Amino acid sequence: MITFHDLYERYAPDVYRFAFWLAGHSADAEDITSETFTRAWASHTKIRTETVKAYLFTIARNIYLEQQRKGKRQVELTPDYADPSPGPDKQVEDRLNLQIILNTIQELPETDRATFIMRVQHQLPYEEIARVMNLSLAAVKVKVHRVRLKLAAMQLNEETEPWK
Repeated sequence: MITFHDLYERYAPDVYRFAFWLAGHSADAEDITSETFTRAWASHTKIRTETVKAYLFTIARNIYLEQQRKGKRQVELTPDYADPSPGPDKQVEDRLNLQIILNTIQELPETDRATFIMRVQHQLPYEEIARVMNLSLAAVKVKVHRVRLKLAAMQLNEETEPWK
């Protein structure tokens, strides 16, 4: 009975050369070779010893073809494709602005704060907020509007006087 280690020692150089000629790069050939033996080891089918090399070459070729299909969907990154995520300075600025907004909201009376959060954060209809808060519909709309005005004024103040 041949062990997997013996199988690897005997056929790995051949599989590597085959993969190298397919891929044209040593790093790709190494990846294909290791993946070939991983799949052969994990396979539940019995390998006939007279066709081992052909079996391993088939696996290696299939891995190469899979990589080619995946590679067609990939494009090289160029400087033309900028990262759309905000940079660290923008993230810090946004986090500071969020903290200022949270502090401002925490300073509001509880009914104003709860009304605003239900409307803005949870998108509850004004009628439902009025029912939950035991307020009139007009009072709920006024409270939400006033909080928005206060936050907008605070934002405008921050933009015009950034040194504060």
